[in-house]
Order: sequence, then C-alpha cells, then structure tokens
Amino acid sequence: MPSSLPSDAVADERLRLLVESYHRLTGKHLLEGVPVDIAALRIAVWNAPRAIVAHGTEDDPLFFYGNRLALQLFEMSFAEFTQLPSRLSAEPLAQEAREKLLAKVTQQGYVDNYSGLRIAGSGRRFMITDCTVWNLAEEQGGYHGQAAVFVAAP
Repeated sequence: MPSSLPSDAVADERLRLLVESYHRLTGKHLLEGVPVDIAALRIAVWNAPRAIVAHGTEDDPLFFYGNRLALQLFEMSFAEFTQLPSRLSAEPLAQEAREKLLAKVTQQGYVDNYSGLRIAGSGRRFMITDCTVWNLAEEQGGYHGQAAVFVAAP
C-alpha cells in the first residue's frame, strides 16, 4: 500500500470536483468539515472512514482514484488500482448489473443505497453496501467520469 498521498495538479482538481459534485448532486457532504486548502482536502479524502473510488471517461473507464480504505479493500497499491478498468472491479456475472447502475447514474446524476459484490486483487470477493455513485460533473456541465463512496459489509 502507498505510504504517501497521490498528488499533482490534475489529481487535486479531480479531488475537488469529486467533493463538490457529490455535494451539488446529493445535497450532502462527502466529508465532515470540508477543507478549503487542497493539502487538507487531499488528506481528508485519503483518510475518509468510507471507501472512495473514481473512474474517468475512457471507452473502458480506468480508476483514477482510490483512497486508503478502498486500496485496502481491493488489496492493491495506488499504481495498480489506477491501471484497473473499473468494470473489472465486479465479477463478470455482476458486470451487466453494474453497467445498468452506471447508466442510471448518468441519467439521474447519482444513485444511492446500492450494494454489490466486488473482487479484490487477490480474487477475494467482498460486498459493498450503503453505496452512493455519482457523476463527476462541473457546475457548467463538463463531465469527467463517475465516483462512488461505500462501506464493505462485515
């Protein structure tokens, strides 16, 4: 697992968009006491008590972010996780249901109370629950992918 937080200007802007679009679409705060300073925001998202992941807009979208908890659940380093097509986080049989969910998110802006089976790097299966999936969209409408926040079922 990475010992330091991922950081660059593009990643920082995506983190800001992640937090702002969640609030704009759901009316809720992703984090308690959202930091204004980018360094504090980076630390807060990284150490959030729920897993946070996000993928881009490629034809086969790749994850571009996973916080500390997400990387632990998926049993991957940040570098490994950010090379993973997001569809491969679900079992082949669950991919169709996942695609329907993401299409619904695209149309509605977000979906909450989702649960589903996911696959860790080791092949271990785990259930995610209390999941909200939302569009990473600028206030002006620019679309940058989708993100999710969830917990793993015990």
